[in-house]
Amino acid sequence: MAHGAPGSTEEIEPFYTRIRRGRPPSAEQLGDLVRRYEAIGGISPLTERTRAQVDGLAALLEAAEPGRYVVAYGAKHTEPSVERAAADLANRGVSAMVGIVLTPHRSSRGSGEYLDRAAEAIGATRPELPFVRVDEWFDALGLPELLARRVLAALAEADLRTEGVSTVLFSAHSLPESVRAAGDPYPDQVERSAELVAKAADLDAAAVPWRVVWQSAGRTDQQWLGPDLLGTLERLGAERCRSVVVCPVGFVSDHLEILYDLDIEARARAGSSGLAFARTESLNDDPEFLAILAAVVQGAAGRAER
Repeated sequence: MAHGAPGSTEEIEPFYTRIRRGRPPSAEQLGDLVRRYEAIGGISPLTERTRAQVDGLAALLEAAEPGRYVVAYGAKHTEPSVERAAADLANRGVSAMVGIVLTPHRSSRGSGEYLDRAAEAIGATRPELPFVRVDEWFDALGLPELLARRVLAALAEADLRTEGVSTVLFSAHSLPESVRAAGDPYPDQVERSAELVAKAADLDAAAVPWRVVWQSAGRTDQQWLGPDLLGTLERLGAERCRSVVVCPVGFVSDHLEILYDLDIEARARAGSSGLAFARTESLNDDPEFLAILAAVVQGAAGRAER
C-alpha cells in the first residue's frame, strides 16, 4: 500500500480534496500545489515508482516460492484504493493476507490508517481470513546498512566529509505535534532509524555530526513536529557549517516531497544559507531494497500460517 499521486494536472484538485478529507483547497492552495508539480515535470513519478516496487517484490517472491504469493497494490488517495485491492485479493480465495505499507515507520495517521482500511475491507468480504499487519519495518535486516551506504556515497561524491563542518540530516514527513502527546510511536521510530543508519555509517567515529529534522509539514494552524528542515538549514549556515547531506529516511520513493521539497526548495534554502547540499539516492526499486521487503513479507506470511 502507498499514498498515491495524481496522474494528470486535471486530477490534482480532486486528489488534494481527498487529502484534505473532503475539504476543497482554496484557489491559492491549489495554485501552489500545481506550481510544485509543474516544477518537477507536471506530475509525480510516485505511481510509476510504486508500481515498479510492487512488480519487483512480486517477482522476487515468485522466484523464491513459486505460486505461493499474489501481490497487489492499493493506494490511500487514488485508485485502485486500499479497500478495492484488499477486497479483490480476499475474493481470489487466498488463505491469508499480509498488509505492508511503503513507509517504514508506524503512525496512527500514516501506516495505521492504511492497515485499518485494509482490515475493514477484508472483514466485510471474508471475516474469517487471517490478516497480518506489518506495522513498521524501519529496522528490517539490512535496511540501515543499505541507507548507510547511500549516506556515505553522498558524502564522498560531493566531497563533503570534512571533520567538524559537514552535517547529515535525517528527514521524515512531519506530523502534528499532537501525535507525540498521544503516544504515537512515529517520532521515536524515526529517531531510532537515524541512530541505526548513523551507526551503520560510523558517522560518530568519523566525527560527522547528524540530527533528525522534519519536512513537508501541512499548511495548518497546528504545531507540527520539529525541528523543521528549512529552519535547520538556515541555522547551520549561521553556525558556519559548510555543507549538508540529507537522507530522507522516512521515504522510499521519488515523489513530490523528495523532488520538490528537497531537491528544489531545500537545495535553494541551503544555497542562500551558504551551504553545499547533497541528497541520498532514493530506494525506489533497487533490487537490494526489494529483497529486504520480500524478507519482511515472508516473515509476516509465516506468522499468518501458524
